Amino acid sequence: MIRPMVTNPIPQFPAGFLWGVSTSAHQIEGAADLRAPSVWDAFTAEPGRVKDGSTAAVACDHYHRYREDVALLADLGVDAYRFSVSWPRADSPGGLDFYDRLVDELCAAGIRPVATLFHWDLPVGLDWLRRETAERFAQYTAAVAARLGDRVGTWLTLNEPAEHTLLGHALGAHAPGRQLLFDALPAAHHQLLAHGLAVRALRAAGATDIGIANSHGPTWPASHAAEDLEAAAFYDILLNRLFADPLLLGRYPEGIDALMPGDVEADLKVIAEPIDRYGVNYYAPTRVGAPQGDEIEFGGLTLPAELPFSVREIEDRPVTDFGWPVVPEGLTELLTGLRDRYGDRLPPVVITENGCSYPGLDDQDRIGYLDGHIRALHDALAAGVDVRGYFVWSLLDNFEWAEGYARRFGLVHVDFATLERTPKASYGWFREVLRAQR
Repeated sequence: MIRPMVTNPIPQFPAGFLWGVSTSAHQIEGAADLRAPSVWDAFTAEPGRVKDGSTAAVACDHYHRYREDVALLADLGVDAYRFSVSWPRADSPGGLDFYDRLVDELCAAGIRPVATLFHWDLPVGLDWLRRETAERFAQYTAAVAARLGDRVGTWLTLNEPAEHTLLGHALGAHAPGRQLLFDALPAAHHQLLAHGLAVRALRAAGATDIGIANSHGPTWPASHAAEDLEAAAFYDILLNRLFADPLLLGRYPEGIDALMPGDVEADLKVIAEPIDRYGVNYYAPTRVGAPQGDEIEFGGLTLPAELPFSVREIEDRPVTDFGWPVVPEGLTELLTGLRDRYGDRLPPVVITENGCSYPGLDDQDRIGYLDGHIRALHDALAAGVDVRGYFVWSLLDNFEWAEGYARRFGLVHVDFATLERTPKASYGWFREVLRAQR
């Protein structure tokens, strides 16, 4: 392991603050032959869907190497590990046995298991455009809780329904590969309904620490011109308020409810079931202006010209290997903004994902990124936001969805030919940060 660059000490966080790392099942587990297929298996089988033509059939082989990975977690010194349960694996004979073994290993290492129930790997044959998928999700949730609930204390229902709706159903860049634009909004509603039904199922199983992992980022208007302000406000509704207002306020933003499938008033009461923590995945702000009449390349995506906004470059900022701007103070802005918008409706916040893609073992850029964002998180805490935890994305380099294996978000390098794990400089740096926080 390369020695990490020495930096100024990170400010102290309150006692009991939860430090962890996150992963997802489809991106690391492999062992695709030991589970039912997901929409991502179908998607990656289509030529041209993944940039390097790869699949997650093996990925990091975490299914077989989970003990080695838990040992890495223990050496790192995290309090908690956020993983996801593969719905297709859970639906397969003996599929939950793997999670039994994983959770037992985590508990033996003194690491809190934080289970996410859906991280985009929907079983083939189900469809978020159909209401019954939400009901099936509640049944699946009850089965997982019955099996793991005696050891898993913290549950997250969904991961980033905004991205799953936008990239998977509106733009077609992710599985299931649909290009429905605004006709994708029923998929958003049914995911939110699934969340509410899952909360009820978890409560029935005795769970007391339940949340969701929603992606959020500040929306910056391209200018003060009325048309740019209007476009930015609409974008903010789609990527932020569409998935927070129903959960926290029990209503959709004005005008959005008319685009949902039928009369949703009764569903909103289910969606707004009280939760115990609000997970926030943060990567960067977005600068937005009025439509410019042409297709736009943004973050590896082609955004259609018919959208009522355009995404603009954030200038004079360093960017990650993915081309995302590095704006740590955007995290402070986001969290204080959520606090101001939702007030006492906002549960205690946990940063359920924050990280960056950079190559190499001596990843000083990742150290700088994480250092800046943890300090920005402390600034939000000092400003009165009730923040209870921070999870780095990710423990391991992994299958990065439509990017294949070209992007490396891990604190630990994975050689995808040999599957050898090698801690990076950022792993050593984060370990030192955690030791200093004890």
